[in-house]
Amino acid sequence: MSDPTRQFDIGSLGGTQPPAATKENRRPVAWNTGADVGMLLLRLGIGGLFLAHGVQKVFGLWGGLGLGQTTSIIAGYGFTQASTLAWALGFGELILGALLVLGLFTPLAAAGLLAVKAVAITVKWGGPFFAAEAVNALELDVAMASGAAALLFVGAGRIALDSGRTWQRRPLPWATLFLVVGAAVALGVLYGLR
Repeated sequence: MSDPTRQFDIGSLGGTQPPAATKENRRPVAWNTGADVGMLLLRLGIGGLFLAHGVQKVFGLWGGLGLGQTTSIIAGYGFTQASTLAWALGFGELILGALLVLGLFTPLAAAGLLAVKAVAITVKWGGPFFAAEAVNALELDVAMASGAAALLFVGAGRIALDSGRTWQRRPLPWATLFLVVGAAVALGVLYGLR
């Protein structure tokens, strides 16, 4: 039970009641190292997966199909210029994934990778969702797109080469700009090359 005559002490304010919360006296949310480590892990996981998929598509390493079979798969989804798209997809995943791992040009890299997965989800829509149901299911594409979208809006964190850059300090305007650019690229590929 509280004593109604007991002083409420927060520094030199004193009084019997805590001060009312207002915009002026509200403490800002402090950034913490845990958030930076979390974003580093997210960048390493999502960027690393994209990087590995790019290596599979371009070089055929780690059980990958290489550019020839990637071109055939892309053509099977009804895309024209399948060979050019296979090169763009493979090198795009490789380079943008590496940028995401490094935390360099994070909004650009994340938006580009989100565009890649938006196209993949669109062309596979209606197929099986869970990876246990089929080899080429939507589950991994949705997870990777979600990770790229999260990094697009939250930024790379302070444990990154982007630390201190303007898009790191003010991520929302830059995220919005690159989201629009990525959406335009995805729509161009879907409706211009299919």
